[in-house]
Amino acid sequence: MEYGKWLMQVLLLTTMGEFIQCNKCVLDTTVSDINFDEHGVCNYCYNFQRLAEITIFRPIEQRTRELNVMIDRIKKAGLNKPYDCLLGVSGGVDSSFLAYKAKEWGLRPLIVHFDNGWNSELAVKNIETILKKLQFDFRTYVMDWEEFKDIQLSYLRSSVVDIEVPTDHFIFGSLYRIAAKNNIQYILSGANISTEGINPRPWIFSPKTDLVNLRAIHRKFGSGRIRKLPLLGRYHKYFFEKVFAIKTIDLLNYIPYKKEEVKEKLKTELGWRDYGGKHYESVYTRFYQGYILPGKFNIDKRKAHLSNLICTGQISKEEALQELSLPTYSDVEQMQDKAFVAKKLGIGEEEFHQIMQAPRADQYSFGSEYSSSFEAKFRLFRYLMFIPVFLLSPIIRIVYRIK
Repeated sequence: MEYGKWLMQVLLLTTMGEFIQCNKCVLDTTVSDINFDEHGVCNYCYNFQRLAEITIFRPIEQRTRELNVMIDRIKKAGLNKPYDCLLGVSGGVDSSFLAYKAKEWGLRPLIVHFDNGWNSELAVKNIETILKKLQFDFRTYVMDWEEFKDIQLSYLRSSVVDIEVPTDHFIFGSLYRIAAKNNIQYILSGANISTEGINPRPWIFSPKTDLVNLRAIHRKFGSGRIRKLPLLGRYHKYFFEKVFAIKTIDLLNYIPYKKEEVKEKLKTELGWRDYGGKHYESVYTRFYQGYILPGKFNIDKRKAHLSNLICTGQISKEEALQELSLPTYSDVEQMQDKAFVAKKLGIGEEEFHQIMQAPRADQYSFGSEYSSSFEAKFRLFRYLMFIPVFLLSPIIRIVYRIK
């Protein structure tokens, strides 16, 4: 290790809480596993650079060729079917722009919106406006509120950092089931490296489809059973991917994707309206990212979002720091959201105070589908099921779609 890098690491280990920020992005020592090289550049910048070089930083001609191949595959898979792909739309930037591009590419997606009880009015209005312009078929998947509320409460009470796991988990579970029912092989995802490539591991739980972890948290802190919500563990994914040949693809990584340019296009072409921060189209997400994370965990997710934009050359570090100097959102809105969330979840002021004061729990300590013991069982399952799945898939598909 070079002397400068060694000195930086010693400094981090001996200054007991001293604040140090990356010289390139805006991540800092509030990220527990951050480290810096001799130039003061953090490991997340280097990780992003490596990822980007094999994805979004490749020549546009190469990415365009690969995109065209995938679009052709999607269209061929949808021949003589009502739809050739499935797309979940939240009213946010990424999914709205992907819907716009799907129209431009000549795809025929079935659009699905997931109502988990937290949609902002602006998000709903954005979806209505977009669909009217694009004229795609549309369905709303409504989560069972009582079950979903119980699981959200269990995550809040557990004191784990990633309390958004239930929403993501059940969205994925819904998409796979809707795709299977409608004989759709391709799910279009709005995930993209340009705005989401940097996501500090201590700030999230991954993968969101870890059913062992979800069930363990719910068993300990919840009060009911999960009967109606669309679970999606590794066995479920194996079933849908092998029997129905369902694939999820991230098409936004194959095109130039600049956040502000995309927003302007959506406003101009589709009448879309901005809702503020990233993923603030959901009231719960806005309150989680803007109030709970900073207040309970000392985490400002804007640092990750802005660092992505810095590393892709969309903004300067000075512009990012200027945005970080502002509140996550207004104090008035925070108090309104706090009252609304507490009332909707049935939490009293005292309990909410206790939740905010409770120390952080290690989310991985609740167990995982990716532990060595589970992995061994899953490998055996795949081995035993290979021939039965191959032989019975046509029958399974028919039965699943007509029931």
